[in-house]
Amino acid sequence: MALIKSISGFRGTLGGKPGDNLTPVDVVKFAAAFGTWVISRKGKKVVIGRDARVSGELVSTLVSSTLQALGLDVIDLGLSTTPTVEIAVPLEKAGGGIILTASHNPGQWNALKLLNEKGEFISAADGAAVLRLAEADNFTFADVTNLGRYTRNDTYIKKHIDLILKSKWVDVKAIKKAKFTIAVDAVNSTGGISVPPLLKRLGVKKVVELYCEPTGRFPHNPEPLPENIEAICLAVKKNKCDLGIVVDPDVDRLALVQEDGKPFGEEYTLVAVADSILKRKKGNTVSNLSSTRALRDVTEKAGGIYTAASVGEVNVVNVMKETKAIIGGEGNGGVIFPELHYGRDALMGIALFLTHLAKSGLKVSDLRKTYPDYFISKNKIELTPGIPVDAILEAVQKKYVHEKINTADGVKIDFESTKEWLHLRKSNTEPIIRIYAESQDAKKADALARRIMDDISSLITK
Repeated sequence: MALIKSISGFRGTLGGKPGDNLTPVDVVKFAAAFGTWVISRKGKKVVIGRDARVSGELVSTLVSSTLQALGLDVIDLGLSTTPTVEIAVPLEKAGGGIILTASHNPGQWNALKLLNEKGEFISAADGAAVLRLAEADNFTFADVTNLGRYTRNDTYIKKHIDLILKSKWVDVKAIKKAKFTIAVDAVNSTGGISVPPLLKRLGVKKVVELYCEPTGRFPHNPEPLPENIEAICLAVKKNKCDLGIVVDPDVDRLALVQEDGKPFGEEYTLVAVADSILKRKKGNTVSNLSSTRALRDVTEKAGGIYTAASVGEVNVVNVMKETKAIIGGEGNGGVIFPELHYGRDALMGIALFLTHLAKSGLKVSDLRKTYPDYFISKNKIELTPGIPVDAILEAVQKKYVHEKINTADGVKIDFESTKEWLHLRKSNTEPIIRIYAESQDAKKADALARRIMDDISSLITK
């Protein structure tokens, strides 16, 4: 069984039986539920776009036909990126959007990610409403005289790039003057039709393309983690590149590779981009509770206020709005720059990082050395049925009551004296407790995680 229904959308593996996997029946059902929700809010059209995975065209056809059958007009961007669809929704004055992508999941997965009329992921309350509609099969389809229209528009990646180049925060002259040579790994998805064009318009001297054909056949695990990007690390050194750029299939996560072939660290993508903004404008920042403390350090050094949000892009965005943050995101390489839009955007992240790099005059490895070193240890404990997870988290909280505790999303324990932290949260989709620990030393981070895992194991066996 591989079908996950959540407040932000629906994802699963293709094939199998309805209700167990993401079958055509399920795709139609979920598209109908979302379309019905859009209509209930007086929406008249929906923007859709997809990454390049093999099932994308099939799923897109099912979704667009279902929306038309409800009487909604469909603006289909075709092969696109998540941030591009987010930008297109308000520009088209649409009632919502659907991004057909399973993000960093392997090729057998696909998903419907749901946007409101602002081009932002729908709220928890709205997601719950869509889920109720889906479960109740509460749809009314239009008669033949009131079917929606279908329009294809493949101009939005160019429009997206145009908006980035118009930003006062992007210095095309400085980037062009730097004469960068940059390698790109687009994992054979839509990064291949968006990142190289962006780089060329930014004035990058030479672009070395790896896996930039949008075939949807991922050459490696598509999550841009160090263990999955060995090819580009080698290519950066071989071609004497100044930088390597890696994006996930829908181009909302950005990972960087230094000129020495070593990963910059996905946690530090946001740190570096935020630093570039904070050097020019004092302001606040936000990331989630499982992201590195380095963003807090950089923000406070610049005179701003850092705030941690619960895990999940919609939660980060909500806190950014509350705190009037000038930049934010997540430690997975997700950069949210609200002057463009409230969504993770690897393309904007690239332009801001290259501006920062060009103006610094430093090599990427030397730029990385300007930031504090932190190391995150990521772990999990598998649970068997009947284990009282909430009681375990409460017991851990009591044990560390003298430390700074945040219970907004699981239990976050800040050890201020040592600049270390622990974050424990139960998964919404798997029977596990996720345990993240950060320290200024990798071995200490692992030891801190093991200590809390031992505490949990002892509580489970009692």
